[in-house]
Amino acid sequence: MASEKHDLDEIDMNTSAVSPFMPMFEAFRDELDEHHDRRERIIKASRDITALGKKIVRRLQSPVPPPIAKEIQPRHDNIKELFTLVAPDLQGLNAWRYRGQISGGCQEFVEAISFQHYLETQRLITHQEAQNLIPEGVQLTANDYMLGLFDLTGELMRFGITSMATSGVMPRGAGKDGIESVDLLADLRLLRASFESLDISSWATKKVEVMRESVEKVEKAACGMIIRGRERPKGWVPGLSEGRDGGSEPLENY
Repeated sequence: MASEKHDLDEIDMNTSAVSPFMPMFEAFRDELDEHHDRRERIIKASRDITALGKKIVRRLQSPVPPPIAKEIQPRHDNIKELFTLVAPDLQGLNAWRYRGQISGGCQEFVEAISFQHYLETQRLITHQEAQNLIPEGVQLTANDYMLGLFDLTGELMRFGITSMATSGVMPRGAGKDGIESVDLLADLRLLRASFESLDISSWATKKVEVMRESVEKVEKAACGMIIRGRERPKGWVPGLSEGRDGGSEPLENY
């Protein structure tokens, strides 16, 4: 029995050595290994770009002071380096094969640069302008551009509400070239109307809902600021006359 098993092992080894299928499967193995390595590189780059984009957004304010602009410039450079690193992996058919892996980074990049662009110019960055900021070889799809702008509305909402809470006024840009400036809420409403005029509900339903909620939050904050500002007496200090047992009656709601 032992000799028969030994003979069978020799037969299997000889068969595998001369099998015409082995080179084919080895090629498949190498191709799959290359695919997984490429995929992991793109995923890591996309995550790093996302993290850098969020750091840029957190540091931005209006107007962008020179120290902040100087601080975030290295992060822009790092993002460009990451895009350049994975550009060879996103050529030809691979640009669509790995679209899902790089998409998150592209959207976060659009959110960061569009927020900075708006604070500096009070204008929405175009798709071509955003594409020009990405190294050659990485394509910014229209979908990623639009999804990034959806996320921009959330940043504008936070920026607007924070500004109203600290300064008591709605953020407003400076008019240029004889064009009258408009406030942040007007720009958000225009952006909402532009999105709602597009047939994108089939692939961006959740983004549309969140965008509408962001604009509504700014509208409610602005309305509350105006109404409460008129109702409260001069010299009113938050927390001294409201929210205590036995305190004064709450102000009438309109």
